[in-house]
Amino acid sequence: MAPGERITSIDEVPERGSHLFTVSDPHGTDREVILVRCREDPGVRAWVNVCPHEYQRLDRGRGAAMRDGEVICPKHGSMFDTCSGDCDNGEAAGTSLTAVEIAVDDGAVYLADEDYTYRHEGARDDDDGPSSTSHIGF
Repeated sequence: MAPGERITSIDEVPERGSHLFTVSDPHGTDREVILVRCREDPGVRAWVNVCPHEYQRLDRGRGAAMRDGEVICPKHGSMFDTCSGDCDNGEAAGTSLTAVEIAVDDGAVYLADEDYTYRHEGARDDDDGPSSTSHIGF
């Protein structure tokens, strides 16, 4: 059996967009995480749901905006590779998303990062998360 708590089935991760879930960090702070498709094994990656350039949610509850294998920051349009988390354009150029370790076993995705505890599917339960203000329209 794979380590950690089961997040979802790999089939439930959208081809375009993201699967949003909440974890708790070692300090007890809830963090949102997005699970996105990736063309490399095991086929999905997990990233903390915050643009590293500016404290901004990538998935605001309806799935992250994506294009050509990249997650798009809704504020300035910077694009992050879904497999590496790296950005080479826009305001966030030279930054990377914060990875969350996952494992895939028999079609199921598990939280495998010892720094986080799975809380629940979906967004945080409070309104203290990153802003969702956008200068970009999709």
